[in-house]
Amino acid sequence: MYDLLGGAFRTDIKLYANYWFTQGEHNSNDYVSQAKEVKAAGFTGLKFDPFAHTNYFYGDDLDTNLSLSMSDQNKAFEMSKAVREAVGKDMDIMIETHAMLNFNIAVSMANRMAALDITWYEEPAGPENTNTLKAFRDRIDSNVSICVGERHYTRYGIRPILEKHICDYIMPDITRCGGPSEMKRMASMAEVYNVLIAPHNPNGPLSTLASGHVCATIPNFFRQEFIFKDVPWRDSIISRPLDIENGYLKLSNRPGLGVDLIEAELEKHPGVRENKEGFYI
Repeated sequence: MYDLLGGAFRTDIKLYANYWFTQGEHNSNDYVSQAKEVKAAGFTGLKFDPFAHTNYFYGDDLDTNLSLSMSDQNKAFEMSKAVREAVGKDMDIMIETHAMLNFNIAVSMANRMAALDITWYEEPAGPENTNTLKAFRDRIDSNVSICVGERHYTRYGIRPILEKHICDYIMPDITRCGGPSEMKRMASMAEVYNVLIAPHNPNGPLSTLASGHVCATIPNFFRQEFIFKDVPWRDSIISRPLDIENGYLKLSNRPGLGVDLIEAELEKHPGVRENKEGFYI
């Protein structure tokens, strides 16, 4: 598909790992041991949400006004610091908030995280009000980069974010933003503002490939999100497994996305209709 979008700058798409922490508890020891697995697999970037609401559904410790106790603030920082020390200074670390912190707590935690040389602080506020995001940008340490965009749709949705110079990274989601062609248009618009593209992608293998093909064609690409601990049947629903090597998605030159969907296998795995084992299944 990348040829249809203008040709490839690259066919090895640099990834960062998310959902790597799903087999442990919300504590430093379990996060550290799993972060080391990410590094051992060859990835050079990872993302996680260190705040209390990571233990879905939004945690017993999250206050009704989206605050965190000082104890939970300290826990989030110490856990993030432990991950940084475990993976070393060369690993990109992205901190997620899910826009689930109130303004004051989001500002406070962003400024504390600056000491850990994080790559970005993600979605410190929701997409509804650009002025709130701008106020946040003005209040935090200038060394802390911001990433937004998973809930901003089309080039028209990101225009005010770019014009107000709020973020250093935009993360359009190919399943939401308008598809491959629109994602490329968003990337072209972001390039004018010297903003990098890091697609949001907690999605299945077809979305991973489609997003990767767009990333192949844009000059301002940074990394693409990748689900490190995915469902065990991920590769059974496509005709060829995803080619992941040392933290890169390797694209083929086969037609289209390079794979076919195995519909009979897909039908064996209907959507989750009830929660039995927690948020991450």
